Amino acid sequence: MTDNEKPDRDEDDAIAAGAPAADQPPTDEGVTASAPELAETQPPLDDAQDEGFAEPVEETPAEAQESVPPANPAEPETPDQAMMAAAAAGATTVSAVAGTSQTPPRPIWSDKGDAPFDDEPVDRPARSQGRPVKVKPPQNETVEIIKTIVYALAIALVLRVLLFQPFTIPSASMEPNLYEGDYIVVSKWNYGYSRHAMPWSPPLFEGRIFGSQPDRGDVVVFKLPQDNRTDYIKRVIGLPGDRVQMIGGLLHINGQAVENVPAGSLRIDGPFGPMDAAQIDETLPEGRTFRIQDFGRGFDLDDTQVFEVPAGYYFMMGDNRDNSIDSRADVGLVPEENLVGKAQIVLFSWEPGASLWNPVSWFANLRPSRFFKGLN
Repeated sequence: MTDNEKPDRDEDDAIAAGAPAADQPPTDEGVTASAPELAETQPPLDDAQDEGFAEPVEETPAEAQESVPPANPAEPETPDQAMMAAAAAGATTVSAVAGTSQTPPRPIWSDKGDAPFDDEPVDRPARSQGRPVKVKPPQNETVEIIKTIVYALAIALVLRVLLFQPFTIPSASMEPNLYEGDYIVVSKWNYGYSRHAMPWSPPLFEGRIFGSQPDRGDVVVFKLPQDNRTDYIKRVIGLPGDRVQMIGGLLHINGQAVENVPAGSLRIDGPFGPMDAAQIDETLPEGRTFRIQDFGRGFDLDDTQVFEVPAGYYFMMGDNRDNSIDSRADVGLVPEENLVGKAQIVLFSWEPGASLWNPVSWFANLRPSRFFKGLN
C-alpha cells in the first residue's frame, strides 16, 4: 500500500486508543462493539503495520489518557487542551451500522451556555416565535408583601411601646427649655409601663409594670387625667408626700423657698404681646438646677394654696411659670399610671409656620441650633 493509498483517519481516531478500522464488520449485537471486542474480530493488519500503523492494544481509560500526546508538541498544554484530551481518551467510540462515522467526544464546555452537561432534561423558559413568554408571578406574592408590611408595623409598635416615642411640642409652656416646634424623643422604660404606653391606651391592665418613681425635676410626658387621651409635657416638682405652694411668684416645697438666681431677660411674645421675660436659674432641694422663665409678679398663678401630694400622684409645673396650664390650675395632680415616659433630647426643631404639606417651609423654618439638644 502506497502513501497515497493510506486510509483517511480523523484526528480523533489517531488519539483514541484502540479505535476500530472504518471497514470493520458490525458485531453480533448489530449496534455497537467495544474496543477489545473489535480487536478480536479484526483480521491481522500486517500491511497496515508495514505502513506505520500501530497494532491495537487494550488499554484502560487511565492508560489511554496517559498515552495521548498533546495536540501540539511544540507548545505546552493549556488546561482546556488537557481537559479535551482526557475527555477524548476516556470516551468509548462506536461504529454505526450503516456508516463509518464515529461519535466525537463530548466537549467539556460550550459557548452556548449549556454547560455543565447533564443527562437530565433542563427546564428552560418557554419561548414563542423567538420571543420570551411572560411568566405569571407567583400567586403568593401578595401574601408576601402583606407579611412584610405586618412585620414592619410589628417592629415599629414594639419600639414605640417599649423603647422610644417621638413627640412634637405644641406650645410655649416649657420655655426656655422646650420651644414650640421642637421634635423630641421620649424614653419609655424609665418609669415602667402602663396601658398609656400603648397607642390609644387600651384598658388591658391597671397600674404599672416594672414601675419606678420619677426624680424631682424630670421632664415627663403624661396623659391628661381629665380624659386620659391628651398628651402633656411638664416638669415633676412635687413627689408623693410633698407640700407645694407658690408665694409671690416663688416656688415653695415643704415650706421652704427654692433657690433662685437671676440669669438676664429676653424680649419675647408673652400672653399679652411682646414682653420682657426674666430668665431665672432655679435649684430644687436635691440640688438639680434648670432655667425657668417668668414675666414678673401679679399673675394668677403667682400665689396659690398649699397642694399636698398623696401617694401615687405627682405635682407638675411648666418652666414658663406665667404661661403654663399645669397642676396649679386645670391639670391637677397626675396619677402615676398616667406617666408615659421621660423626655430625653430635642431631635429636630422648626420655627412656627412650618407645614407638613409644604416641604419648602421645612428648610425655611429650621432651627439648627436646637438639633440634638439634651434636656435637663
